[in-house]
Amino acid sequence: MKRVYIHDWLSGGNAGAEKVLSHMINVFQAPIFTTVYKFDDFKDVNISKMTVITSNLQKWPFITKFYRNLLPIMPYQIEQFDLREYETIISSSHAVAKGVLVNSDQLHISYVHSPMRYAWDLYHQYLDESGLKRGVKGLVAKIILHYIRLWDHSTSNRVDVFLANSKYVAKRIQRTYRRPAKVLYPPVEVERFDHTQPREEFYLAMSRFVPYKKIDLIVETFNKLGYPLKVIGGGPDFNRIKAMAGSNVEILGKIDDGQVAELMARCKAFVFAADEDFGIVPVEAQAAGAPVIAYGKGGILETVVPNVTGVFFGQQNAESLIRAIGIFEENIDMFDASTVSD
Repeated sequence: MKRVYIHDWLSGGNAGAEKVLSHMINVFQAPIFTTVYKFDDFKDVNISKMTVITSNLQKWPFITKFYRNLLPIMPYQIEQFDLREYETIISSSHAVAKGVLVNSDQLHISYVHSPMRYAWDLYHQYLDESGLKRGVKGLVAKIILHYIRLWDHSTSNRVDVFLANSKYVAKRIQRTYRRPAKVLYPPVEVERFDHTQPREEFYLAMSRFVPYKKIDLIVETFNKLGYPLKVIGGGPDFNRIKAMAGSNVEILGKIDDGQVAELMARCKAFVFAADEDFGIVPVEAQAAGAPVIAYGKGGILETVVPNVTGVFFGQQNAESLIRAIGIFEENIDMFDASTVSD
């Protein structure tokens, strides 16, 4: 049986969706079709050993730096892939991958990390944060996102089986596409983490630096508290967040997996402020014995046990996060690393 993978884009780092794709490749090897590919981001993982077929966007100068701005033409690009020779198509999708064109005799399984957030759940937030609520640019953006929603919904009929990475995402798939989805939690390499190291006084955060991940909220909060914080990651908001960081906040940028595991093993707690679909990184932190202080919405509710492996805060603002950190500090003795890591 000839199989093929479809992934939205392979640029911007080896993040959660890309780690899932990497594990899929461990099950069986197959070519990967994707709109944009930055080899350097994956040279140390098995994705780099696969045949990767890209769209015409790959030929554009500096495309790996500004591909996110080309979302309006991504549906067109994904539909240009000719997959007629394959019997089984597996799309790994958080944007457009599930919209590939398929024939009636092909099986299309779509592992959905999230329905397209900017077009659906984060539509109004995206317009607010981008300054696109008003004006000509705002009107154009609203029209584009309207048609992307129409395309995204219509292409759900091209999928035979939906898989979701959490119950939370399965509910969103049902609401968005009116299709049921089976929940298949993503694999997490928990065995590479050590929970026996002595805890130190710094807190840790790690994420892509994009608006909905709320790294700026975490930095703002720790600026007010004065507690030591280390932040791992990179992305479009990197320079802005680095500029707002106080002297107690260390922005580390992208570091290798070994360094990540070491910091998770030593941090006082891991802080997570996103409304996340699943959240692989908080699971990794718990495997390293680090309690998680997280925004209590989304897939995180399926992985963190309150007052056993972490503490939730109820609103995405500094005051709510400060209260949660205070509760953690007052009850720090109840969080045992071996229990957190189980």
